[in-house]
Amino acid sequence: MSPAEPPVVPEAAPDAARAATGAVPGPDGLPRCPWGLSAPDYVAYHDEEWGRPVHGDDALFERLCLEAFQSGLSWLTILRRREGFRAAFAGFRIAEVAAFTQEDRTRLLADPGIIRNRAKVDATLANARVLADWQPGELDELIWSHAPAPRPAPRTLADVPAVTPESTALSKELKRRGLRFVGPTTAYALLQACGLTNDHLADCAMREAPRH
Repeated sequence: MSPAEPPVVPEAAPDAARAATGAVPGPDGLPRCPWGLSAPDYVAYHDEEWGRPVHGDDALFERLCLEAFQSGLSWLTILRRREGFRAAFAGFRIAEVAAFTQEDRTRLLADPGIIRNRAKVDATLANARVLADWQPGELDELIWSHAPAPRPAPRTLADVPAVTPESTALSKELKRRGLRFVGPTTAYALLQACGLTNDHLADCAMREAPRH
């Protein structure tokens, strides 16, 4: 799940002044990335999930799908519908989504609990069918093989990239293997959200939180 662009943080692109802002103190006095305090829904996600390592094909499939649905929208829109997405897409269990029928597609396009975007729904179903033919652990291995080398901690949001060579390479490989809605920006948001890169700001209290 993810940050929006640019920089890639879970929100609409900040203005120049906001982008130049470093970590800011929250109600508890702990400094956090500014987007993590911009809406109540973000606090737990920022503190407990974003940037923590995620493994497992189904778990990574969920994140990849939600990043795709977020394209062009605020991450907050996706976060508030997360449970609706999980219910609609069988918990993002690849094998089950791959077996969805035309009736399931019709159901999804009428479901107010998700984003009813025809192209994104179709991409999710098509991607599940592709991934169902992969070996167990293959998606996990592919994504984690694109983890970038550690780099200096960003001081402000303006220091956080929207695309990197690693996300571009991951995007190309996923597309080559038949997946849709996996552009370089979406791929980088995935790398951030799933802990392959640590883009918490340098002074954010969560930057050095346990990463397990």
